[in-house]
Amino acid sequence: MTKVSPFAPAHFPDLPVVGGVRLAVAAAGIRYRDRNDLLLAEFDRGTSVAGVFTRSQTAAAPVQWCRDAIGQGQARALVVNAGNANAFTGTDGPVVVETTVSATTHLFNCRPSQVLVASTGVIGEPLPVDRLTAALPDLHLRLGEADWQAAARTIATTDTFAKGAGCRVEIEGTPVAIAGIAKGSGMIAPDMATMLAFIFTDASITAPALQTILAAATARSFNCITVDGDTSTNDTVLMFATGSAGPRSFDDPADPKLAAFRAGVDAVCLDLAQQVVRDGEGVSKFVSITITGAQDADSARHIGLTVANSPLVKTAIAGSDANWGRIVAAVGRAGEWIDRDRLAIRIGGVLITEDGGPLPDYDETPVAEHMRGREIAIEIDVGVSDGSATVWTGDLTHGYIDINADYRS
Repeated sequence: MTKVSPFAPAHFPDLPVVGGVRLAVAAAGIRYRDRNDLLLAEFDRGTSVAGVFTRSQTAAAPVQWCRDAIGQGQARALVVNAGNANAFTGTDGPVVVETTVSATTHLFNCRPSQVLVASTGVIGEPLPVDRLTAALPDLHLRLGEADWQAAARTIATTDTFAKGAGCRVEIEGTPVAIAGIAKGSGMIAPDMATMLAFIFTDASITAPALQTILAAATARSFNCITVDGDTSTNDTVLMFATGSAGPRSFDDPADPKLAAFRAGVDAVCLDLAQQVVRDGEGVSKFVSITITGAQDADSARHIGLTVANSPLVKTAIAGSDANWGRIVAAVGRAGEWIDRDRLAIRIGGVLITEDGGPLPDYDETPVAEHMRGREIAIEIDVGVSDGSATVWTGDLTHGYIDINADYRS
């Protein structure tokens, strides 16, 4: 049994009911025994869909399918399996997806492009699609009000807790619900992670507008986290807008009337992304790294992720070692424009460096005390302009090795 993350919440959050969404889960035996591993979701006709996916050149067959399918802008069903990634399986990969889609379209009487498919798990092993499709008819019969916690548990692999986030906002005085679930614990790096995230709303938003809103939210959340610097073949974030809340459809993502909705989507995505980091494989500390003074936001993000992905920085944090020299080294190798002689580093709010070196009266005592905590804050100003970004990561412990050394066993 994998040790539960020290950041696991006391209970799963109370997520809102999202009109136009029905879920069911089942144990299809795709890889695991005695646990649910297959999720089916149904959406009202007219549901808009948007997606953001891995940029890996070895992207899995489900990712390739969804990239094409969301171009049509509508969804009726979502099928998600855990335990097998259906990635790097040669010509079998697309066949498995097409077989899954065909079986689902038969149940929902919809177009193939309205069926979205996602998989997560071991790479390079054939997915037993017959087990998946055999479970679909019963799942279809059992579709009902969303049990978000059961759905989040079903799509998990090495996760130690189910991940969910939600909120309620208003659009033109109409209450709107947003709910999301995610899985992810290792192979986590931007673009995006070995991570699946599904966000549902009953707002009425056209697919192009939804795509813009989701992409912006993803850039500030899922693409600002890293556990181990490894990007997966299956990274997928999908968002579905059923429109059941009404009263009218919005097609301008920048419409001021959508301000609360955009903020809600941002909040849900960030909550889920940070939960993924807090459940990082073997993690014992949650680390926020804020970069200021960079050339622009992209440069700041790249510097922050270089620091966050440094094994030397991450192991120092694991050992509660206030070794800020490793941070200096990581900033320097990021390849971004910085002013070495204006580089300012703070840990736990304590200024450590200025003018190209440590403060003459630097006292490590409060920094060392901060490093012994579970929530670590690192701030770095690189002294060239006003670009800024915050990224989130965890430490690197022996637990990470233990989990990944026998992942397939």
